[in-house]
Amino acid sequence: MKRKTERRKRYNASMHEKRAFVRVHLAKELKEGAKTKKRSLLVNKGDTVKVMRGAHRGKSAKVQKVSHAKGLVYLEGISTRNARGTESALGFQPSNLVITSVKETPYRQKVMSAKGE
Repeated sequence: MKRKTERRKRYNASMHEKRAFVRVHLAKELKEGAKTKKRSLLVNKGDTVKVMRGAHRGKSAKVQKVSHAKGLVYLEGISTRNARGTESALGFQPSNLVITSVKETPYRQKVMSAKGE
């Protein structure tokens, strides 16, 4: 489809559809240890991620907040200063991140390891 059409679908999507846009790829170690063939998971507060692209490449941090409306992930300890000198959290696109460790939940336990059966 046309780029314009795809963008319009993404911006006009309802919140339960936008939630799916905040999926982050799994690190190789997590993929190998997973019981099922999962490539990505919905990112949650408390997960540890690594930044793969951009000025903060290589940094690892915990997820502070996930904004489904904006489609951004905010990380602890990574912020920017504005002209007044106040700090504000810096949002990252989910495609620029990789999950290195997950916060255990019953669903994730069932998906990620054999002990969740």
